[in-house]
Amino acid sequence: MVEVKSYKKDGSEGKKFALDGDLFNSEPKADILHSYVKGFLKNQRQGNSSTLNRSRMQGGGKKPFRQKGTGRARAGSNTSPLWKGGAIAWGPTPRDYYSRMPKSMKRAAVKSAFSSKAKDGDIRIVELPELPQAKTKIVANFLKGIGISQGKSLLLYDGKNDSLTIASRNIKNFAVKSAQLVNAFDLLLYKNILITESGVSKLKEMYGSD
Repeated sequence: MVEVKSYKKDGSEGKKFALDGDLFNSEPKADILHSYVKGFLKNQRQGNSSTLNRSRMQGGGKKPFRQKGTGRARAGSNTSPLWKGGAIAWGPTPRDYYSRMPKSMKRAAVKSAFSSKAKDGDIRIVELPELPQAKTKIVANFLKGIGISQGKSLLLYDGKNDSLTIASRNIKNFAVKSAQLVNAFDLLLYKNILITESGVSKLKEMYGSD
């Protein structure tokens, strides 16, 4: 069991919060995280790089000049890769880089990432500030109050909160996300992980059955 700091909605520090269960107390597996990140980044590639090869170019149907008597090297088409403006030899063509990752790997990577963050003391439990209006200043003051100033920060909460999303989107190096949608890449990308208590419960519900 790992104890982490907790903060109230006004930014004041509360009592320690215990993170129990495999999700936060597993042994981090660097090989799983490495494989997951490689697969995740690979799946983000669009694969739409394209060049014109001989078969896709228009023209080239007529021999540019006669075979003999010109003193030039013989040529059969102006689409040859040897010619300026000709086709590209062995250039990239659209392709799909997607590779399926096993569900068990995704879950193991999330557990390793959360456990690593908990071990390093990078997780904080927070109460969401009151947002009568979607004001960036309210969220910015809250983050300042809990001492989040260094590194990127990610706030995980349960459900949907449009006001929080709108109020947070102009804050540099800060993002909010529903706990149900978090992945291991997010957890490794951000230095500080802020989670609401209901977010912790949702995460345990999702990952506590292994």
